[in-house]
Amino acid sequence: MTENPPTRRERTIKPRRIRFRYPVETYRHHYANDDLVLSHAVAFLSAVFPPGEDFFIRSVKHYRADITDPELFDQVAGFIGQELTHGREHRELNDRLQDMGYPTHNADRAVTWVFARIDQLLSPLTRLSFTAALEHYTATVAEILLTDPKAQALLGETEVRTMLLWHAYEESEHKSVAFDVYRAMGGGERRRVWGMRLVTAGFIIGVILGTAVSLVRDRAAYNPIRLIRSALKLRHLPFIDRRMWRLIGEYNRPGFHPTDTDNAALLERWRTELFGEQGALTPYLR
Repeated sequence: MTENPPTRRERTIKPRRIRFRYPVETYRHHYANDDLVLSHAVAFLSAVFPPGEDFFIRSVKHYRADITDPELFDQVAGFIGQELTHGREHRELNDRLQDMGYPTHNADRAVTWVFARIDQLLSPLTRLSFTAALEHYTATVAEILLTDPKAQALLGETEVRTMLLWHAYEESEHKSVAFDVYRAMGGGERRRVWGMRLVTAGFIIGVILGTAVSLVRDRAAYNPIRLIRSALKLRHLPFIDRRMWRLIGEYNRPGFHPTDTDNAALLERWRTELFGEQGALTPYLR
């Protein structure tokens, strides 16, 4: 463990050539700890990632030629490389989830349409403020997943768990890149905070609607006792507890920066667990 965590200017964002296999056990229908609603919510979020990652890349890439800080320029290249890989792997997972009965392809098309309208209607800097806000969401969820054993246990032991741990690690690794580009391009506090407010409203509404639409296609959801029990269990999830919303709310604080929450030790620990000599993901690297 490093005694002095690296600053943003010293951090390298490394794209990794990795590919998952999604073996037979991935086909267990309610793969998220055999939980009905949670499995559909995770499937919807997985469906959102590919068009979301594409939007993030477009938002940041728009300003790439204007970045004068060589360290930030290199980090943007790493950010784009990581997000491209995330999108590819989630598309493959989404194909498997579609085969299992989850409407991931429909969700992908719907979210792609929404981001296309955002591209048409809003300025590049506002789109970048949305990206910085959404990156704070993904980094916060990633931190909870990487620090809370209860959150990890919810994912079971399938390939889905392995893939999401990898995704969480890299989201934590590049959590400040879009934010730093926004600041470097002159993005102000007012636009940044309003961007988070709009993203939060859209995110909550989107997840509720997307999960509900997905559940409609599952026969198990028509068992009212099972559905209600599963829905009530959501309030105990570490991903929507007070800690989660406190960390999300930090974004609205004046002068906030993603590295205010130092994650150097967390990244070092998981770098060893995932990519060390005996790391869980070392066999997946290409």
